[in-house]
Amino acid sequence: MEPLALYVHWPFCLSKCPYCDFNSHVRERVDHGRWREALRRELRREAGRAGRRPLASVFFGGGTPSLMEPETAAALVAEARALFDAAGDLEVTLEANPTSVERGRLAAFREAGVNRLSLGVQSLDAEALRFLGRRHDAAEAVAALEAARALFPRLSFDLIYARPGQAEAAWRDELRRALALAADHLSLYQLTVEPGTRFATEHARGAFALPDGDAAARLYEATAEEAGRFGLLPYEVSNYARPGAESRHNLQYWRYGDYLGIGPGAHQRLMVEDVGLLASRRHRAPEAWLARVERDGHAVTDEEALAPPERMREALLMGLRLAEGVDTARLEARCAMPFGDAMDPAMLRACEEEGYLEWAPGGGRLRATAAGRLRLDAMLPVLLR
Repeated sequence: MEPLALYVHWPFCLSKCPYCDFNSHVRERVDHGRWREALRRELRREAGRAGRRPLASVFFGGGTPSLMEPETAAALVAEARALFDAAGDLEVTLEANPTSVERGRLAAFREAGVNRLSLGVQSLDAEALRFLGRRHDAAEAVAALEAARALFPRLSFDLIYARPGQAEAAWRDELRRALALAADHLSLYQLTVEPGTRFATEHARGAFALPDGDAAARLYEATAEEAGRFGLLPYEVSNYARPGAESRHNLQYWRYGDYLGIGPGAHQRLMVEDVGLLASRRHRAPEAWLARVERDGHAVTDEEALAPPERMREALLMGLRLAEGVDTARLEARCAMPFGDAMDPAMLRACEEEGYLEWAPGGGRLRATAAGRLRLDAMLPVLLR
């Protein structure tokens, strides 16, 4: 059986960033003991359904999982190792913010079994950090990168680009400074205005403007050039890595493999014998999730077996983000339908002729070119049936 991945959602943050539409919440107090046992209980329930399978990765996301007690991370890693056949080089990732408080906890998380850190740096520009509502300054970000580099064998960091008034030259300088400190893996996100966020309200009343599409594209292209100087390749639309430093956990999503998701709002995809590919989602509200797990052993609110066309559509939406593209024979087996039935043949030919897609039917792989990956949001809705 193919390995699976495990995602653990920690929903709490010290404050809500104005651009964030993730399932994150601010609470004055958290009962860490109750949360630790509830997460372990939900994990045991899902392991019972999945069976004893190879485990490739564990990912603590949020929210801000570096706010959990390191004992919680240690307990969950130990539980996962007991329930599954963990890879000898099991990847265990923790998302963290570079505040001084969290920086002081990094050594304890390393002892808990975390071997890959993902730092939410977002920017090294003081004005940008204030605009983004971050609780750290540039000096704290640099200190956190240096501390993480000394503790963890693998390190990634996030940056946000296409900020109001952002100049290409300044962006290149910011990238160089960050990559010089930690050049293994970079996740890059274009600033977007999401409904329901504080930025949505401010943008609607004209408080700020974002760069237009052409300016954002130039910043994106500059990123690839600067990352390449440090040996990082664009293996996915928003992610760059040295060869071998790619996120194994996120590759599981993009390659459309099985993954378990526990914690408030967590999603899950799991192939179950005689049922098919089950898509599950958990209650988003932290308190409701906790009460349901303590009562029922889980907090699943929605679960359905995905039909073959739904599976193939999901697989292509995810897989074409990868520079490697998709293995068409594998997807046919996993999705239980012919690969070609998922796409409009005329649009497929048009995308090939424009240089956006590459596909040799006998070669077994469809991939988007660099130009095509820039246009996926516009291309996929007309390409997929």
